[in-house]
Amino acid sequence: MNSYRVLITARSFGSVSPKPYEILAAEGCEVVSNPYDRPLKAGELATIIRDVDAVIVGRDVVDAAAIEAANRLKVICMHGVGLDAIDVEAARRKGIVVTNLPGGNSDSVAELAIGMMFCLARRILAADKCTREGGWGRFIGTELAGKTLGLVGLGHIGRAVAVRARALRMSVIAYDVERDDDFARMNSITYATLDEVLVQSDFVSLHVPLMESTRHIIDDEAISKMKSSAYLINTSRGGIVDEAALYEALKSGRLAGAALDVYEIEPPAPDTPLFTLDNCVCTPHIGARTVESVLRNNLEAVRKVLEVLKG
Repeated sequence: MNSYRVLITARSFGSVSPKPYEILAAEGCEVVSNPYDRPLKAGELATIIRDVDAVIVGRDVVDAAAIEAANRLKVICMHGVGLDAIDVEAARRKGIVVTNLPGGNSDSVAELAIGMMFCLARRILAADKCTREGGWGRFIGTELAGKTLGLVGLGHIGRAVAVRARALRMSVIAYDVERDDDFARMNSITYATLDEVLVQSDFVSLHVPLMESTRHIIDDEAISKMKSSAYLINTSRGGIVDEAALYEALKSGRLAGAALDVYEIEPPAPDTPLFTLDNCVCTPHIGARTVESVLRNNLEAVRKVLEVLKG
């Protein structure tokens, strides 16, 4: 049996079950763990990647320097979906396979996005705070039923959100550069332009990867097209939203509210202006953090790595 060295930097790996480690051990793999209790920054990975055959990464920076330092690396597996922190082109030049786990966290992220919509629509966090402080506020919210949800991105997660929204009797419109007409027809979803999604929607939920074409796709101009009563939900990548523009829109009342699970810089600074606003719900990138999603992704990452290593 061949022996392989597998570097695991994804901090959630093995956190809910030992089974992924057991599978690697049974296949003769030596596991090298993340020496830091945090995602690796640019330059750090290069010092520990030299003599490994595979790496399973989380929110770590896999830059060209790290890839160049790897002497025998065959595969990089992103323990999630987004590849924006990996220099895919540098890996390709060295013949290193780069893979990810599309669909593995779709249900978990979709459920968080829907939960955020409820939080915003019913002002749940403000009502909780008021009650704990001895108040008995007469909070008034709005129903999701009958409202229009606009999805920017109709991939795995976008589709999972759409199905749940339709079950809540919401109308769903979607913008995506790639169309799935069969799925849209079966789920009564209407494709629209990005401008139409922004103008018509009561809730806008973002589900696109971060790349140059999507960076700050939601900027001041885009926000100005949204209803003043609308809510923005971002569970994809922080760089998709211009946080400074969002802050000004929320503070001035040009936008009713927003919910963010991702930020332009992670972790965000404690004095991030958005944290001062009552109409902004903020969570620490927990979209995929469920027992089911973590285990599913753990096992799929192991399968994909072994598939490459064993040929």
